[in-house]
Amino acid sequence: MKYRPFSFLLTGLILAVISTLFLSHTPPLAAPQPNIVFIFADDLGWGDLSSYRATDLKTPHIDSLLRGGLRFTNFYANSPVCSPSRAALLSGRWPEAMGVPGVIRDDLADSWGYLAPGLLLPNYLQKAGYHTALVGKWHLGLEPENAPNERGFQEFYGFLGDMMDDYYTKRRNGHNFMRHNRQVIDPPGHATDVFTDGAIRYVNSRKNNPKPFFLYLAYNAPHNPLQPPADWIDRVKKREPAIDPNRAKLVALIEHLDANIGRLLATLKANRQLENTLIVFTSDNGGWGPAKANNGPYRAFKGTMYEGGIRIPAGVVWPGHIQPGRVSDERGQLSDWMPTFLELAGQQATTPVDGKSLVPVLLTNQPDAQKLETLRQRPLFYIRREGNDAFKGLTTQAVRLGDWKLLQPSPFSPFELYNLKDDPKETTDLAKQEKAKANELTRLLMNHIQLGGAVPWQKRK
Repeated sequence: MKYRPFSFLLTGLILAVISTLFLSHTPPLAAPQPNIVFIFADDLGWGDLSSYRATDLKTPHIDSLLRGGLRFTNFYANSPVCSPSRAALLSGRWPEAMGVPGVIRDDLADSWGYLAPGLLLPNYLQKAGYHTALVGKWHLGLEPENAPNERGFQEFYGFLGDMMDDYYTKRRNGHNFMRHNRQVIDPPGHATDVFTDGAIRYVNSRKNNPKPFFLYLAYNAPHNPLQPPADWIDRVKKREPAIDPNRAKLVALIEHLDANIGRLLATLKANRQLENTLIVFTSDNGGWGPAKANNGPYRAFKGTMYEGGIRIPAGVVWPGHIQPGRVSDERGQLSDWMPTFLELAGQQATTPVDGKSLVPVLLTNQPDAQKLETLRQRPLFYIRREGNDAFKGLTTQAVRLGDWKLLQPSPFSPFELYNLKDDPKETTDLAKQEKAKANELTRLLMNHIQLGGAVPWQKRK
């Protein structure tokens, strides 16, 4: 009995030590699944935001958004044109692995892709408990089996086709491709305003719903035709009296887009949804040459395998999780967003994925060195199949490995080799001087082409 107080004391001390050790090694509670808003501009050049050094335009809402998180300087599309990049984004795969090496059009004689069956990002997010919506441009097929509602989106309000011939009538080759789910609609107004209104209605409908949502907001601005509202052009011309007329229209389209994104952000904030919403802003490819797009210091424009055709602005914000004000030159590609979102949603893909999760880059200032090295050393591939006279149904392709990039300017041109670290403007072709490196990248590309050939890209009969 005389030893009992000591034994109680000893037992208490042991329990306290065990408790301290256990708690110190217990991982922090996982973050709740974020709402995900993916804002996709169409043909927005790398340098056509004031946060990316543009001096003749003002994009305060997009700039503020990007300052709130991580802005990339070295991010890529999977293709220099629309459909392949969208297929890569929604599948996490190389575009040709999804049957979309080129632009899908309503004219079958000039359509260069057919979206392959299989699970897409919205399907997986539904499995993770998300409600999924697409507002805006689809551009991945007009067939009933490839409409958005059949490919994972529970809500669709937008445009099935490739481009609009007019931002107000919203027609393409005389066809009305505007839909609300499966119903043909004909909403009045400028397409950028119409899509923003649809996005705001959607986030308002989710305001008091505890279930997370995925909103894919795919604008067709600033894709041609260069048709901003008249008062926005007047504003630009008054501020920039010496500006090129086409450039003035493009700048006005971008500034009008920025204002609309500001409307959506204000709604998310008012609804208190912004607090747990991850937002990505980016573009599907480089800016269009005839519009006098600004692709920064990089060579060429949309449609080409040079940096101006495939390097894109990109940024991501998630309050409380992604440290604001960061800038990263880590290489990423549109196909990386799907595995990134699935990791954050706690969902695993059951089908092949070519992209790599960017979570190690997003959530810490000191990413895991091994994971970073994997991202840096992997090859990035790019493709475009086209049917005009410059392509004749063939492809141009490119591959980047580390600082080296091998590309073909046209299907009938020799491949060129550039060291992007030493020559980011791609002025000096090193294919003849660096034959060993050119051969290494050629072997990578040939193997990639063989794998891509397994998936049909023609519409099935």
